[in-house]
Amino acid sequence: MSDNDVSSARQHTLGDLPRRTAQRVPDKVAIVDRGTRLTFAELDAYVERTAAAMAAAGLAKGDRLALLSHNCREFAVLDFAAARAGVVLVPINFMLGADEIAFILDHSGAAGFVAEDALVPVADAAIAAAGDPQVRTRQAIRLGDPAAPVPDGWSDLTTWLEHDGPAVVVPMADDDPVRMMFTSGTESRPKGALLSSRSLMWQYVSCALDGSMSPDDVELHTLPLYHCAQLDCFLGTDVYLGATSIILPGPDPATVLRTIAEHGVTKFFAPPTVWIGLLRHPDFDTTDLSSLRKGYYGASPMPVEVLRELRERLPDVALWNFYGQTEMAPLATILGPDEQLPFAGSAGRPSLNVETRIVDDNDEPVPAGTVGEIVHRSPHATLGYYRDEAKTAEAFRGGWFHSGDLGYLDDTGHLFVVDRKKDMIKTGGENVASREVEEAIYTHPDVAEVAVFGVSHPRWVEAVAAVVVPKEGAHLSEDDVLAHARTMLAGYKAPKYVVLADALPKNPSGKILKRELRDAHADLAAGDAAGAGAGD
Repeated sequence: MSDNDVSSARQHTLGDLPRRTAQRVPDKVAIVDRGTRLTFAELDAYVERTAAAMAAAGLAKGDRLALLSHNCREFAVLDFAAARAGVVLVPINFMLGADEIAFILDHSGAAGFVAEDALVPVADAAIAAAGDPQVRTRQAIRLGDPAAPVPDGWSDLTTWLEHDGPAVVVPMADDDPVRMMFTSGTESRPKGALLSSRSLMWQYVSCALDGSMSPDDVELHTLPLYHCAQLDCFLGTDVYLGATSIILPGPDPATVLRTIAEHGVTKFFAPPTVWIGLLRHPDFDTTDLSSLRKGYYGASPMPVEVLRELRERLPDVALWNFYGQTEMAPLATILGPDEQLPFAGSAGRPSLNVETRIVDDNDEPVPAGTVGEIVHRSPHATLGYYRDEAKTAEAFRGGWFHSGDLGYLDDTGHLFVVDRKKDMIKTGGENVASREVEEAIYTHPDVAEVAVFGVSHPRWVEAVAAVVVPKEGAHLSEDDVLAHARTMLAGYKAPKYVVLADALPKNPSGKILKRELRDAHADLAAGDAAGAGAGD
């Protein structure tokens, strides 16, 4: 017996999941998308044919395949098919411009590109702008008019889905990379975090057990699948368990409410901004949401006032807070249903396969209640950043993954995330956590959404600023918000500036884009030559 025989017999990778689930529940509905229902047997057949087509197109183990598309069943097929073929999938944010995509193509060295037909023009521009992407094969997902011609230079992805050729067999080790996720992040250029089957499979186990997920779930997926929270915490775990996935192109509130009622959806994940949008929609109270039993949130903390409203208006829905990041595949900690109000604002405790601690600037553990950097040790963690040994070494110094988030553990072991390091506001020598200010403003009954950030100030170096979206029909002024904040916060924490807006800028995952707010309001303090702001 050879070592290869033993390794093959023990293989358990991302690409194996559809086949193994199909053996258990072949006729169960796996995916519902655009009026089409795929059983697990049908899903596995598509994955098998597509993996073989990748090999026939010259994509070998370790090659990178870029994917630019809105949510669709083809996205799910490509995720598992690439892993089965040993190809590293590189999902790309469909809101990026050609130059940003060109950087990803160049950095990843993508050998293939799959793009939604409507996004082919930006994909072509990105390929032209990239240094030397070496893209050898281009496939278009036909989500638009099926009668329209295939874009020039591209083939119809259907030829992969219906490929008639020998099945591909690619030996895969637990720590062979299967995914390259580019961080949405905090720096001038995103980093390519490599994830392996080990990262993803252990993460699925953590999600399923700590999140009380079940094969009986009917899950609604509306957040972009290029984001690892929707793709892995939920879609991947659903396929692993044999649950049913309903895929929508986006989180339009009216469509979400209607789909929950029509399909008997039992489980739904969304960031707080999307939950808020559902609560504010006029159809919320008249839609039959009785099938919904499990709700999950993440990407940003749930405002305590919104949490209370959710518990009041959806009393039969158990809620979980999932906290993590791309490099953790992405789950790190979970706050369960019984802890939502007693530990409101907490990110919970480390999930099943994660160890978490708080360290100081010297990477030494700090006592309970002391703010420091959140670090993790887990098989969930990324293999490292592609072509960036220095940043990998920095992130993993001391044998722990450094999250870049600031927080503290209370004496019960619950994690409280104070802020991203970059979002901590340093005003007049004092640290102000933007989240604390946001929580205070959210308690005003006329506030729908708020984002707090720092702006340059001639006296305080940085000043606290808030952009507030009033509830529909409310008569709210900047002075109302300022006065309310001053009753809740120390003087230096209260905003110096308040701006009312119709909406906050968000990415497709629902995360508020504070960088855009900082840029748009960089000159708020320009008129305060003497250093006086509205909050002085």
